[in-house]
Amino acid sequence: MEFTVEIFLLLFFVAFIAGLIDTIAGGGGLLTIPTLLYVGIPPAAALATNKLQGTFGSFTAAMYFIRKKMVNIKEIKLMLIFTFLGAILGVFTLLQIDASILKQVIPILLIIIGFYFLFSPSVGAIDKEKRISIIVFSFTLAFGVGFYDGFFGPATGSFFAIGFIALLGFNLTKATAHAKVLNFVSNISSLCFFMFFGKIYWSIGLCMGVGQICGALIGARLVLKNGQKIIRPIIVIISFAISIKLFFS
Repeated sequence: MEFTVEIFLLLFFVAFIAGLIDTIAGGGGLLTIPTLLYVGIPPAAALATNKLQGTFGSFTAAMYFIRKKMVNIKEIKLMLIFTFLGAILGVFTLLQIDASILKQVIPILLIIIGFYFLFSPSVGAIDKEKRISIIVFSFTLAFGVGFYDGFFGPATGSFFAIGFIALLGFNLTKATAHAKVLNFVSNISSLCFFMFFGKIYWSIGLCMGVGQICGALIGARLVLKNGQKIIRPIIVIISFAISIKLFFS
């Protein structure tokens, strides 16, 4: 299949916007997957190619937050391991069963998250006391959301962030930074699986990857500069947007 320069430019621009949004609140796949399908890429290949391009954005944002010392890798290494394992199991399960049931459940959860941030202006404003240990968080929420990302995917960053805030007491900026690191791990593990079992359109994925890098860098800087002021409204908008998309797809 051959693609024109115009299509590559379109995909680059969409990936740029998706990388920006995804870094702040998650949900970039809401833009990229429909666009990949629109240009004629088959569904299975679109999912695989989307993981490739998304990995560039999540890696860029994760490294930015790590360099800015927002994330200490040593403290979350157990989370990384369980997220990786969860995502692999999620992709494997996706190949075995129908994921359509999640299209009914996930929108409801996202609406709850949207209203939670909408009507709780102080949520994530400051660090609070954690409710569970990092060990428990790792093999429950990290593993569970990693599994979800491999199996389905939309709004993974939002689910990670709300977990960090509600269970470990992180402020919203810190939660977003940590969510992006775990999101990269789930992306890369899923990508490894797709590289063996799915068809990836490498030229498309790499072109979009460049757009993701540019968008993720801007998004990461906005997170650190504006913090809660920009993250809260974006999470609310993206949560409702993904819910509507899933309800009517």
